[in-house]
Amino acid sequence: MVEGDDDAKLLGRYRDGDRAAFATLVRRYQGPIFNAAYRVLGNRDDAADIAQSVFLKVAERADEFDPRFRFFSWIYRIAVNESLNLLRRNQRDDTLDEEDEIPGHEGTDPERQASQAQLARRVRSVVASLRAEDRVMIMLRHFSACSYAEIAEILEIGEATVKSRLHEARQRMRPKFAGMRELI
Repeated sequence: MVEGDDDAKLLGRYRDGDRAAFATLVRRYQGPIFNAAYRVLGNRDDAADIAQSVFLKVAERADEFDPRFRFFSWIYRIAVNESLNLLRRNQRDDTLDEEDEIPGHEGTDPERQASQAQLARRVRSVVASLRAEDRVMIMLRHFSACSYAEIAEILEIGEATVKSRLHEARQRMRPKFAGMRELI
């Protein structure tokens, strides 16, 4: 049984030569890793490249995984680091592709759809205007629904530091959301 195995067991099976176990990990995490990279980078092509790079690194570094920790945190840390490194290399810290659509909020009422689309564009614009480090914090907490402890593990910082940085990122976002009540 491969699909139901936990992540650490799958990685162990991959280290022992079971390619199907690695394929299961890829299927399990390709969406979340792509989404994490996309939220940091704002570009689908770059996010796809990062996702591919992350799985290559996982394959190459499978022996470095410490099973005392969660695989989820390990692979997310790789994805976030790779995304931030790409931003630094491309000196694109503050630019995101405004034309990329964020899925969700589909409804049947055209007026509500228009309002939701306008709100999504505004939220995307605000998140895009944040520093990369703030985007990572917001992405992990609000888009990936990570707990403070998970974020601390992913970023290898203390939980109090996570709370502080997240609070500061939210504070920097607050003025940018002025006037949005009419859209909600």
